Amino acid sequence: MGSSEEDPKLQVLLDWLKLNGVEFRGCNINYSDSNKGFGVFSSHGANDGVLLVVPVSLAITPMRVLQDPILGPVCSAMYDEGEVDDRFLIILFLTLESLRKNSSWKPYLDVLPTTFGTPLWFSDDELLELKGTTLFKATELRKKNLQSFYDDKVKKLVKKLLVLDGDLETEVCFNDFLWANSIFWTRALTVPLPRSSVFPQVEDEQQNHASNPELGNGENGKKHEVESQVVGVDSSSIQGETVWVEGLVPGIDFCNHDLKAAATWEVDGTGSATGVPLTVYLRSVEEAHHQIGEEISISYGDKGNEELLFLYGFVTDNNPNDYIMVHYPAEAIKNVPFSETKQQLLEEQKAEKMCLLSKSLLDRGFFSNKKETNDRCKETDVPNYSWSGQRKTPSYVNKIIFPEEFLSCLRTISMQEHEIYRVSSLLEELVGSEGERQPSDTEVRAAIWEVCGDSGALQLLVDLLSTRMMDLEECSGTEDSDTQLLEKVYCYKTPEDGKSNGADEAPKKQELNRNKWASIIYRRGQKQLTRRFLKEAEHALQLALSEGN
Repeated sequence: MGSSEEDPKLQVLLDWLKLNGVEFRGCNINYSDSNKGFGVFSSHGANDGVLLVVPVSLAITPMRVLQDPILGPVCSAMYDEGEVDDRFLIILFLTLESLRKNSSWKPYLDVLPTTFGTPLWFSDDELLELKGTTLFKATELRKKNLQSFYDDKVKKLVKKLLVLDGDLETEVCFNDFLWANSIFWTRALTVPLPRSSVFPQVEDEQQNHASNPELGNGENGKKHEVESQVVGVDSSSIQGETVWVEGLVPGIDFCNHDLKAAATWEVDGTGSATGVPLTVYLRSVEEAHHQIGEEISISYGDKGNEELLFLYGFVTDNNPNDYIMVHYPAEAIKNVPFSETKQQLLEEQKAEKMCLLSKSLLDRGFFSNKKETNDRCKETDVPNYSWSGQRKTPSYVNKIIFPEEFLSCLRTISMQEHEIYRVSSLLEELVGSEGERQPSDTEVRAAIWEVCGDSGALQLLVDLLSTRMMDLEECSGTEDSDTQLLEKVYCYKTPEDGKSNGADEAPKKQELNRNKWASIIYRRGQKQLTRRFLKEAEHALQLALSEGN
């Protein structure tokens, strides 16, 4: 449970939710801890598995923002100019409502977190723990872009909206915008809502149009187009039963994440599941048996620690969904020999200059202990080796775990001059000297493999992974040093939590705050995966060289 300061706010929130039609049928919202904040906990049992019911009308969606008496007219004008998207609408709404003196959303806003564990909120010292990782550069760039966007557009716009609301005194600062941005990214759901709840005016106008053909497409067509842009769909998508909309669903958004979710959220358009039409509801999974007071979690998706930390501010030790991103820098392609020709070939074969290497790929690699998956290989995972028969299919083809689209990119970049001419010759044989047709991307990819084989691409891949490992270790030490550091530290969340765990006495281990601990868990996982994928690439290279590929 929360402190005495938090309990009154929580009760006000619960009363506000119920007043707005939210039904708690098998759960309640309680304070969890300083790391998670508030969470959803089971109460009395729900026979039908429905734990929480929230009216769609309470969700903070782009359409709600456009219907706001203050924000609506201004935002609609910006949409006409193509200046904003649907996510910005919600972030702008949160920024404004947090500053308004008489916001009707105050009971909800008062219990939302004020700080976050995402790298955007790290101190300079904490951010250094991420140096050498992809996340370090991504955080620096993201914060720079947010600051620039705030300075160029948000600051003046929010001030203007506050004045329209009759508030001439309240000042807005960058942290107000950063807070709203973080609230959106840590809590937003992508909900398949009935089109009638998203575009009620459009549906009415379509019915009027059907009964009065003389209306034409005019303003109705324009409004339809604008409202389609609000949720990032084209006009044809609105004709279906549902429209996918990003937004906040108060109540359900207090659910925390777990790999083994105890509940899922669904939409009830007709009321068949909940008895209340147009609702988003929380349903217990069939195998879950909730004890009273047990926290009810949902899954945020199969995300690696890089994404979990960047978006939500937490990590999972030994995350089964972890991955590393490998890419060939776009600017480096300009400096390779025959760069223009290679760039054209990359475009023709739709090659990928980057790839995500997930931990699960290792299950079918050279060093996997899972025999049942080692020989599993889809036909689409490898190039068409029988195109001209000039090169034999490698013996290791079913063990290569790297995406063919990325390997094809590396083959192209590593090509020598004579290989470029041979590829051109093969493609001419295929399409004819007159060039009656353009070769397909598959044909270009196959021609490049038949000329180049795998050795050049795998050597380049080894170089990329080796460089990545050197960057990681140069900035923060080895994987083993991270493990030793974690074994020597006492991880605490806040001084209050430390005292409750007996940390008021002198700790035997070094203290480490939550942000630094999460950073070490993340970067150690990156080093572990980079090492294992490098081992796979080096072994594949040895085999390719021995077989003349």
